[in-house]
Amino acid sequence: MSSNPLEVPPDPAAPFQPRSGQRGTGFLTGPLRLGTTPSATVGPYLAIGLTWDDGIWAAAEGTAGGIWIRGSVFDGNGDVVPDAMVETWQADPDGGFPSPEDPRGAATYPGFRGYARAQTLSGGFEVFTLKPGRVPDGEGGLQAPHVDVSVFARGLLDRVVTRVYFADEAEANASDVVLQGLPEDRRETLLATPTDDGYRFDVHLQGDRETVFFAV
Repeated sequence: MSSNPLEVPPDPAAPFQPRSGQRGTGFLTGPLRLGTTPSATVGPYLAIGLTWDDGIWAAAEGTAGGIWIRGSVFDGNGDVVPDAMVETWQADPDGGFPSPEDPRGAATYPGFRGYARAQTLSGGFEVFTLKPGRVPDGEGGLQAPHVDVSVFARGLLDRVVTRVYFADEAEANASDVVLQGLPEDRRETLLATPTDDGYRFDVHLQGDRETVFFAV
């Protein structure tokens, strides 16, 4: 008889069920311990397996007018999430999208692709891009300059979606239908603040400072 409890004999005369790995069978010799199985949520593996080397460049390195958007992702305890993935999508400075799905037609802007994907394995994320222009709001007006953001992280069953607006675009922000549809004390969670080389935008997944997320 084989010493391997999982081996199925050739041409068994009856349906054969390999013996389970119970103690005393010779298959498991130590105490039976149940380990942690991988999470069924959207993280943390996406930050490891779905990012790529040039993912942070929504605009090509060295593109004139380029800015950095940097930040961190925080959990409900205020701790940095070290393995989140952040995706961004935005219009170019003229308000056009480099996509054939734009009903106005795909736009082209030198050195700009509009899409970036970054991870927080170093404690924060960074994206190099161009400040977006204004796009139609569907109601006859224009939206304020903004960047669409998706965040994938451990503990989330699906991505969460938010926006980056710019704190130094006060006039445009004051007429943006999305921002104005939010409670005044919640709008600041979507505002990126100016830095020496761009803007700072942190994402808070839960807690008193929770970022506004949109159901899309």
